[in-house]
Amino acid sequence: MAKGAELQGASVPLPGAGAREHEIAREPNRLFKMLRVVGPGLVTGASDDDPSGVGTYAVAGASLGYSTLWTILFTLPLMAATQFISAKVGMVTGKGLTGVLREHYPRVVLYPAILGLVVANTINAGADIGAIGAAINLLVPIPIVALVLPISLLIVALQVWGSYRLIASIFKWITLALFAYVGASLFAKPHLPDVLRGTFIPMLRFDRTFLSVLVALLGTTISPYMWFWQASQEVEELISIGQRRLWQRRGATDCELTYAAWDINIGMFLSNLIAYSIILTTAATLYTHGKTDIKSAADAAAALRPFVGNAARTLFALGLIGAGFLAVPILTGSAAYAVAEAYGWRHGLDRKPYRAREFYAVIVGSTLVGMLINYVGINTIDALFWTAIINGFLTPPLLVLLMLISNNPEVMGKRVNGMALNVVGWSTTVVMTAAVVALAATWGR
Repeated sequence: MAKGAELQGASVPLPGAGAREHEIAREPNRLFKMLRVVGPGLVTGASDDDPSGVGTYAVAGASLGYSTLWTILFTLPLMAATQFISAKVGMVTGKGLTGVLREHYPRVVLYPAILGLVVANTINAGADIGAIGAAINLLVPIPIVALVLPISLLIVALQVWGSYRLIASIFKWITLALFAYVGASLFAKPHLPDVLRGTFIPMLRFDRTFLSVLVALLGTTISPYMWFWQASQEVEELISIGQRRLWQRRGATDCELTYAAWDINIGMFLSNLIAYSIILTTAATLYTHGKTDIKSAADAAAALRPFVGNAARTLFALGLIGAGFLAVPILTGSAAYAVAEAYGWRHGLDRKPYRAREFYAVIVGSTLVGMLINYVGINTIDALFWTAIINGFLTPPLLVLLMLISNNPEVMGKRVNGMALNVVGWSTTVVMTAAVVALAATWGR
């Protein structure tokens, strides 16, 4: 996991550094102080268990049993490190990742990266909207296609005329329903030797089925949109405490980087705890009973039945609805941040729509285009799974860019990555690339 400033080496804070450290230090109550430390990392971690993630983890457990549990343990330090790197870029430069790319790298690098991110995020948002509809359908017998449009319009309205901070504060609590999988994983009576084997002994197969699940798991767990969102939200945190000018935001103290590391590590740990529990529960309740092909939200909800009985559908539906309403604004919002920074537009979810028209136009456009995906007749679970695979293919090139940015002294000054972060970051790049290449090779057979 990320270890904060000790990974960076000591350095003299740049002008403007220390404001967030000062704000947190002023809080006399220890509990409230801890709550002020957690923020963007916790929300980003919650969004990682979006409907695409939930669907992918359920498919992995149902189709391959316990054999993919090791991937969750394996990816935890990888995702924590890459999230910390992206947070560090935002904190040190006072800009989002796209703003850094625009200032320091040629347009031939900038525009393909932004295009790939926007396309992947739009597809992901569309699949998540469909999953929200499927979750509501578990509670009330309304056709999913009839729910897609009102859900999309509601999300747009909340983003444009509401407050994302309010949205996040509401729906991150609703996502706690997904913790039912943690309890269910204990009540499902999993076979302990198989669980331990699947957790601590990596199993690899080089057939298309296994590699597809592996790339989907990596893609939904280590997703590029999380880096762009993390960096942008670190900047928004600084703006919210009065650092509106770029020179005020540049730089981060050792203490602030340590706060960010704690925030991210907590968020990623909770995210992976849920992911591990979903795979374990579906493996114990579906795979072991021959139900290896999940085709609907009801199939995924059935894994909770040994724990909560007839309330399984309700709990799963609430968790999926909360995760979707939290994740879709992050997906479309991170796309909007990226495009706005690339073209130098005014941006920010705290700005009024008339002061950031282009920024909100990207949010609206991305949401509505994603919505249309639900009218082409793709099965909801299949859409969620293939969205994760698309993210898996997009991750390696964008991760290379993230590593180059975070090691560029012109961008980061003395806050370039230390050896530990570079080892983990570049190892993540190699692992993601190898998985994608192996899967692509099976398609050519």
